Amino acid sequence: MSHSLKVVGESQKRMYGPRGILVCGFSADERKTIVKMFSDKKFKKLPVIFTTPDDQNALMKDMITRDHQTGMEGECELDPAIIMSGLTEKELHRTMSAYKKLKMTKPLWATLTPTSENWTVAALISELTSERLHLEK
Repeated sequence: MSHSLKVVGESQKRMYGPRGILVCGFSADERKTIVKMFSDKKFKKLPVIFTTPDDQNALMKDMITRDHQTGMEGECELDPAIIMSGLTEKELHRTMSAYKKLKMTKPLWATLTPTSENWTVAALISELTSERLHLEK
């Protein structure tokens, strides 16, 4: 399943997929903090979707089109991850910067791609975890 990592620029170019953020594996309090971060005007009503324990086998393309705050109440046992879809390159950098200021758990980061949209949530998180371990060596 391995895919190549690419450097993201700073343009207004919109990346692949419908606009949205998929959040995996955070506690209820952390989820509230993330929603609050994305409620800032600079994120222009960006839908934030959360995974639940029942979503591990759901396809990414189905997850990212869910309504804003779907899954907010359920906690998922997957590793913490934030998958961005349809954001501009500038929004991606703004998202990562705003998250870093929260000083919360270091998540796995990804953007939706034509390949990963057909993966299950669990498969993508597994791949991201493997990539992180490889990069940390």
